[in-house]
Amino acid sequence: MSDSRVVIVTGATSGLGKAMALALLEAGHRVVAFSRTQSAVDEFVAAAANRWPDGRAYGVVGSVRSADDCERAVQCTIERYGAIDGVVNNAGVHLPTSGRRPTFYELSEEQWRAIVETHLTGAFLMARAVAPHLIARGWGRIVNHETNYDTMVRPGFTPYGAAKAGLDAATVGWAEELHESGVTVNAILPGGVADVPRISPQAFPDREKLVKPQTMGPPIVWLFSRRSDGFSGYRITARLWDPAAADEQNLRLAATRIAERYARSFAAR
Repeated sequence: MSDSRVVIVTGATSGLGKAMALALLEAGHRVVAFSRTQSAVDEFVAAAANRWPDGRAYGVVGSVRSADDCERAVQCTIERYGAIDGVVNNAGVHLPTSGRRPTFYELSEEQWRAIVETHLTGAFLMARAVAPHLIARGWGRIVNHETNYDTMVRPGFTPYGAAKAGLDAATVGWAEELHESGVTVNAILPGGVADVPRISPQAFPDREKLVKPQTMGPPIVWLFSRRSDGFSGYRITARLWDPAAADEQNLRLAATRIAERYARSFAAR
């Protein structure tokens, strides 16, 4: 595993996070699954060990909403593997997908804070914890799991949409701040409603129309490869990524600059 990277994946024990974590493991990388539930972490690590008995999977229990937990996850990763090369900020909490969605003025403060502090603040806390180590190594990846722009402003999707819009802006800002450090910052999204357990059959009875979680695998593996060196400040739509195609074609079809109106300085470089 000479090209193996060490990656923390938050929310790695289910859904899209699990799909990305497994894809990275399959590619030979070492993955630290960071999740809130001990039983889920244990199950993920045990299943990975059965498939890859070389110790490439590890687990840390904690919450991305806790700065101390994020710092501890990074330290545990370094103690375990001797280094850290990146993080996939995937952890999320959501309102129910069935029934009528509440308006913003019907939300409780607890609901608002749980979603914003997980999707936006949690990504910041993990990125802040890992960035100094990546900068010191001169190479690294920060990948933020985002959503479609339509979802960001869709009625009934606050605070989720608002949190993801904030993360979108943060992604391009962090990419700019880390320019020429060897550390890149990008976003990844499925490109449609994903076929994950939290999406209720009542809301989406035809599961064939949903994006399969495994679709996230090829682009996340590419982002953690040397082939993506210098690629920063972009969104990759996994549904548009063809594993059999050349990089040039995939980047033309699946990658877009984030918030071009805020990132004009990238074009001059």
